[in-house]
Parts: sequence; structure tokens; C-alpha cells
Amino acid sequence: MKNDDIDADETDRLLLQRMATGDRAALATLYHAYHGRLSRFLSRLTRRADLIEEVINDCFWIVWQKAGAFNGDSRVSTWIIGIAYRCGLKALRQRGDEPVDEEGLPEDRIPAFDPSEDRELRDWLGKAMERLSADQRVVVELVYGVGHTLDDVAAIMQCPVGTVKARLFHARVKLRNVLPALAGEQLTQKENRVP
Repeated sequence: MKNDDIDADETDRLLLQRMATGDRAALATLYHAYHGRLSRFLSRLTRRADLIEEVINDCFWIVWQKAGAFNGDSRVSTWIIGIAYRCGLKALRQRGDEPVDEEGLPEDRIPAFDPSEDRELRDWLGKAMERLSADQRVVVELVYGVGHTLDDVAAIMQCPVGTVKARLFHARVKLRNVLPALAGEQLTQKENRVP
């Protein structure tokens, strides 16, 4: 873990300790620190902005209730994202919802990319990610978008590390096969534009 990650985890642990004593300001601080990250992560699971907000609220209700029970076996971020993941799966199962098109998702809910990146690159990668299964999208987002280790992802998704590796492998193979075709489509579209 990098020093910044260690410092953030120590801060998060202190906030959990304060929450365990009923400190609502600590809850608000942790909520604001994680809201954007959870929104981006959950957008890989569902495209419904209303459902994402509901899942984040459910997640933090559980974090509030279980703050004193956090045993420190993982980073706080791993624990919170794991709760959000399970809340998201539960919400989708209860509603029988399918993800909606990315166009229906507000811009601030589209998965995180460096703001200086080209919009075309974001569109291209977004289209490629849509070709992956929900589990593959989540693994790719957690590993490459958020920076979690395979062990962390296994803890979040409550599955063996081998399953995480397999999902990541299959996602990479699919992306390797899909990205060149999508790049060709974009080049053709650019060439057909009238200036």
C-alpha cells in the first residue's frame, strides 16, 4: 500500500471509531469522502442513478450500524465497497432490474476517467465496457479504476481469488477483441463527418 492509501485508511478507521460512538459528523465526512467513488463503482453494476443513490444510502446505513464491528481485516475502503456491492446486487435482485443505457445516466455518474482525457476515448472505452458482463465490468473497475488488489476484490465480491482472476482474464480477452473493432468504427465515423 502507498503512503497516501495508508493515511486514508487510518483516517477512515478513526472515522469508523467515532461513528461507533454515535458521531454523526464522522458519518457525514465518510459519506462525502466515498459518495463519488461508490457512484462510479455502482455505475458498473447498474445505470439507474436513482438506484445508485438508494444503494449508497443503504450501504451507509449498514456502515453506521456496523462501524463498531469493523474488525480491521481489510482496508476500510474494501469493507465499504463490499457492502455497496452486496447492497447493489440485492437491490437489482429485488427489482428484477436490468441496467439501462449509459445515455440515461447523468454525466457525473459515468465511470471515472481523467477529466483531461478525450471525450472520444471515454466513449470508445465505455462502449467496450458495455460488452462485458456486469461481473466483468465490476472487476475491471475495482482493479483498474479503483486500484484494489485481487485479494481485495475477492473480499468485496465474496468469491475466491481464482474467480476474480478468471473474470479479469475473460474481460481482458473480450476487450482485446472488441477494442480494435470499435476503434475502426470511430475512425470511419470521423472520416464521414462533414467539417
